[in-house]
Amino acid sequence: MIRANLSAASTLVADGAGPAQSMLPRSSQRHRRPRAYHSEPGAQRQPADGALRRGVDLTVALVGLAIATPVLAVLAVAVQLTSKGPWLFRQTRVGRGEQPFEMWKLRTMVADTNGAGSLVSGPGDPRITRMGAWLRPRRLDELPQLVNLLRGDLTLFGSRPEVPRFIPYYTGAERQILQVRPGIIGPGAVLFASGQDSELDAVDDADAYYVAHHLHSRLALDLHYFADRTVRRDLTLLIRALGVCVRNG
Repeated sequence: MIRANLSAASTLVADGAGPAQSMLPRSSQRHRRPRAYHSEPGAQRQPADGALRRGVDLTVALVGLAIATPVLAVLAVAVQLTSKGPWLFRQTRVGRGEQPFEMWKLRTMVADTNGAGSLVSGPGDPRITRMGAWLRPRRLDELPQLVNLLRGDLTLFGSRPEVPRFIPYYTGAERQILQVRPGIIGPGAVLFASGQDSELDAVDDADAYYVAHHLHSRLALDLHYFADRTVRRDLTLLIRALGVCVRNG
């Protein structure tokens, strides 16, 4: 049932309609039309949140934490030595069924910015610390999310969890995404948003620009992914995500 709704929703979202557009200037209502995913003949479809997928998540989380904990410890010390504040950044995100949860990251901004300024940022944001500028392109600030993966807040592949402030801008079609577990590696984040962050440095209101130009295009990619979720597509996303990290490294 969820798959059918997501398939229909992906068609609706491709038109870019949304409540946010009526609240922003007309010049800000245009956003890029994303490239649609196409079904692959013979591909094996996967359930939205099946037991097999959860088993893979648990395995990756346990093995990943065992390998990454020493690296994470070194990075945590580096974060604390290079800027004031805690090494861990906690932020409320919206999970499956629109239930809030606390997502973990290594802190990459100056302390006490969670409620101040825009919630989205480009690479040139002055709030980003020197260590944060090194961590972010390599996605190493995401390592603590292995704990979220272990707890079941996240799955390995899925739409990136949104902050509550932007949920009112989702269309009814886009809200279908909130019925499945969000992911660490998101189709929209890998295939669209990862190449658009620098645009946020040139605008006065990064949040409004994100809603008008990034949000719906990213969600359209996520909807296309969920409408035809396959192992092959997950592997493709993994390769693309690793490619982004290597290029930025």
